[in-house]
Amino acid sequence: MVRDSDTAFAAIAEVARLFRSGKLSPVELTELMLARIEALNPKLNAYITVTAGQALAQARKAEADLSVVRHRKSRVDRGILHGIPISLKDNIYAAGAPTTAGSKILSKFIPDKDAPVVANLKQAGAVLLGKTNMHEFAYGVTNDNPHYGAAHNPWDTARIPGGSSGGSAAAVAAGLCFGSIGTDTGGSIRIPSALCGVVGLKPTAGRVSVKGVVPLSTTLDCVGPMARTAEDAAILFQAILAGDSRRWSHTQTHRPATKRYSNIRLGLPREFYFEVISVEVQKNFDAALRGLRQLGAKTVEVSIPLLRETETAGNRIGWAEATYFHQQSGWFPGRAGEYSEDVRSRLQAGTKVSGAEYFEALDERKRFIEQLGLAINAAEVDALVAPTTPIAAPLLNEEVTRVGKINHSTRALLLRLNRPANLAGVPAISVPCGFTSAGLPLGLQFIGDANAEELLLATADVYQRAYSAA
Repeated sequence: MVRDSDTAFAAIAEVARLFRSGKLSPVELTELMLARIEALNPKLNAYITVTAGQALAQARKAEADLSVVRHRKSRVDRGILHGIPISLKDNIYAAGAPTTAGSKILSKFIPDKDAPVVANLKQAGAVLLGKTNMHEFAYGVTNDNPHYGAAHNPWDTARIPGGSSGGSAAAVAAGLCFGSIGTDTGGSIRIPSALCGVVGLKPTAGRVSVKGVVPLSTTLDCVGPMARTAEDAAILFQAILAGDSRRWSHTQTHRPATKRYSNIRLGLPREFYFEVISVEVQKNFDAALRGLRQLGAKTVEVSIPLLRETETAGNRIGWAEATYFHQQSGWFPGRAGEYSEDVRSRLQAGTKVSGAEYFEALDERKRFIEQLGLAINAAEVDALVAPTTPIAAPLLNEEVTRVGKINHSTRALLLRLNRPANLAGVPAISVPCGFTSAGLPLGLQFIGDANAEELLLATADVYQRAYSAA
């Protein structure tokens, strides 16, 4: 069995080349991943379920398909993901595997059909290692799960990985998979990606199917990839795209194509994004901005006044839709005692959103979408750039965090800079952006107009390749 830890952190494209040269096999790599999970997961608690038997069976099939020794002419090659071990957030249906959504209520639920994103991944030949830990019902940002235990940040296990896709981010960062698929309703891909030092993409609403995913908010939910590099995230994104969107293409090197950096214009939001931010996040963001300019990017200020209203509108939509789903499922309030206290309190908050308030929030969302599009077009920018989170990874059970001289709700801080992209339904990506003095990773966020994922991935890729060692 392969035991080289460097192999566990190799790029997907490099692993694909090793497969096709016969220097590495999907079975060897899957065994390496399973061994690493066995050794490290007890400390990180990144996985709720490890589907070792299914993964090895898929790896053996991939190995037979990719054999370069016999039947070369009949060789089956499904592409760059063929034989690559990845993971799934545990609210995504995978046939024959438990899908708990991090809850007690669904602890014994095993779907008999794959979600479309999983079917697409299997069609691409990916090996599914298991289901990752998450905040209960994706309704939180700490991944402090009372039913399956808290997930821990690989950079400092006394700290949270973020959420709700915290197990996915921890698994990717620790080399327990080569990528993961998460969900993002208010930052649940980007927050843990930033706190764990990986790349996370929230696609345009509807660009990737959310069918077969336990919902939080049907208006705001998105499904997207998490990986160690923007290039790997692009490979995963191409695989999970819905319908005609799968025609989105890569160059032969599998790097997302981009226009020349000297032509890229990035917008700095004048309002909201820099009003509450830690000194270390600001310092690293300023350094990233200098780096982007050195690469040829132009930066201009962009005014989006309605940003301040996005929190209330997003809360009302999310609260109401989450509560409605749980009521329609017959779980709330009848089984209220089976929820964690924090999720139960948010479901109760949803009962207090009136119909008028909900529709007012939807109208606010429409106005914000229009204003964001107008602002981007008026300033002639390709994307906005901002920090992903105002703070680095908080300690477990740190409910209040001081920024400057003011104490803030830790949950509100982590959500603050991520919610606007969800409300507008536009794509956003978090890419690693340096470290704090304590060695904790930080994230840089690019936010684009609708269907601008390729540009965001390319921008993140150029930045990451230039400054990954910084």
